Amino acid sequence: MTEDPFDWIDDESRRRERAGLVRSLRPRPADSPLLDLAGNDYLGLTRHPEVTEAAAGAARRWGAGATGSRLVTGSTALHAELETELAAFCGFEAALVFSSGYAANLAAVTALSGRGSLVVSDAANHASIVDGCRLSRAETAIVPHAAPEAVRKTLEAHPGWRGLVVTDAVFSVDGDAAPLTELAAICRERSAALLVDEAHGLGVLGEGGRGALAGAGLAGAPGVVATLTLSKALGSQGGAVLGPARVIDHLVNTARSFIFDTGLAPAAAGAALASLRLLRREPERAARVRAVASALHDGLVARGLVAVRPDAAVVSVRAPSPEGALAWAAACREAGLAVGCFRPPAVPDGISRLRLTARADLTDDQVAQALRTIVATAP
Repeated sequence: MTEDPFDWIDDESRRRERAGLVRSLRPRPADSPLLDLAGNDYLGLTRHPEVTEAAAGAARRWGAGATGSRLVTGSTALHAELETELAAFCGFEAALVFSSGYAANLAAVTALSGRGSLVVSDAANHASIVDGCRLSRAETAIVPHAAPEAVRKTLEAHPGWRGLVVTDAVFSVDGDAAPLTELAAICRERSAALLVDEAHGLGVLGEGGRGALAGAGLAGAPGVVATLTLSKALGSQGGAVLGPARVIDHLVNTARSFIFDTGLAPAAAGAALASLRLLRREPERAARVRAVASALHDGLVARGLVAVRPDAAVVSVRAPSPEGALAWAAACREAGLAVGCFRPPAVPDGISRLRLTARADLTDDQVAQALRTIVATAP
């Protein structure tokens, strides 16, 4: 009698359970009673009437799906309009929209590196960047978190190599910002390109939410490329790469996660475009989400909890263990508050956390409610 070829999965499952690392899906209702500090709807736009109507209108006009890859039938006038306005808002020459931020990062890292090149990646970068490095076939050097001098030394140790330095603008675990000014200076000195993931910067940092690169005066600078997601501050779905027109043209011709993927659904493109226009019209939303994040952090610290000071919308609160983090998040949920729960391997330093995401539409009373709940349920 032959063994089941998937018996090894049971062993892996038991190992995860012993370590307190089991994950499971929890479908939410359309009208959840929970106060949400777990999702990434930073500007509170995903249910905004203008955004939902734009999504519905795009679906009625263009259909439910893109019908094909962007190079076949999946590019519409709506996609082109979104790309033009994204590039203009963020300060870049051109943009290219993808079906997800994950796909955008895979495309940018792989298409801008390859055999014979060097990718220098921050140890705390998002998994999509990590996977892009793995797929790139480039020599990849992982440097300590937010350490510009380590980047400099790595580039200096590889003279003559084509270099690509890649970093999150804001890191998704602790919410701290990358030292972009220092990294850009090092890249200029060594003739390396700088690739920055603005997933947590767009809509939050920079003038009117134009992103961390705009805030640092680097948007559209030579040798700088940005990726971003449409699923956080813009409340929709999808991703984009922004940069010089020749870089975007290169991605159209070489990026596998663009060429072989179905285009972004028209509804998502329409919603993202409506959100972008709302942000341009209401730039105070960016300042409000930063104020809410600061209020959450200050309130937690004042009550004796260990929280990392946020540079954008993410507030990280240390938990005693993976099991402790899971129990804490569950207790918050029972008390009416949804919070994120980050445990290994999602956290590169192995320290489990509750992860809170500020939203521009949270009232002061809701912030106070969240603080009371987190403190009352702390292990």
